[in-house]
Amino acid sequence: MSKTLKQIQQGWLKKSTRTPSPNKNKRPNSGDIRLIIVHGISLPPGQFGEQWIDDFFLNQLDPNQHPYFEEIYQLEVASHLLIRRDGSITQYVPFHERAWHAGVSQYEGCDKCNDFSIGIELEGSDDIPYTEEQYIELTNCCKALIETYPMISEDTIVGHCDVAPGRKTDPGESFDWAKFRSLLSSL
Repeated sequence: MSKTLKQIQQGWLKKSTRTPSPNKNKRPNSGDIRLIIVHGISLPPGQFGEQWIDDFFLNQLDPNQHPYFEEIYQLEVASHLLIRRDGSITQYVPFHERAWHAGVSQYEGCDKCNDFSIGIELEGSDDIPYTEEQYIELTNCCKALIETYPMISEDTIVGHCDVAPGRKTDPGESFDWAKFRSLLSSL
């Protein structure tokens, strides 16, 4: 058994902080996990390092803390993982369950990407470069997921913008896909 395979146990990444979100449910087919969707998030937009993302994914975002929060606090969303700017990882939903991260989406003719994907949020924005720590941890997480879920491959890792074009732009132009793919193929 490889080192990366041991990193995931019972749907949880061992090195993550577990912060269970209610924004999940059972997948229609738990054996059909074949896609990783990379997202970008900052709350409020362009600001990093606060607890707001956790609060948002736990349905505890206080709309009085920032005008932007008034627009989103009632949304029920969560990704499987969040990789912060320092590389620390929080997991909200076990991988075998459906996290509510992609919304209205389509991949290769299949709607409802949440049914068959794993969502990984990077703390960042479309126009601010992501950190080296984030690229390293994203690569490590994707390698572990590829080894754990055989339908996932390096070719089935996409951006939110790819499954919801016109509606979503993340992870944005600041995400260096060439760098990520190079790291992924070198491990």
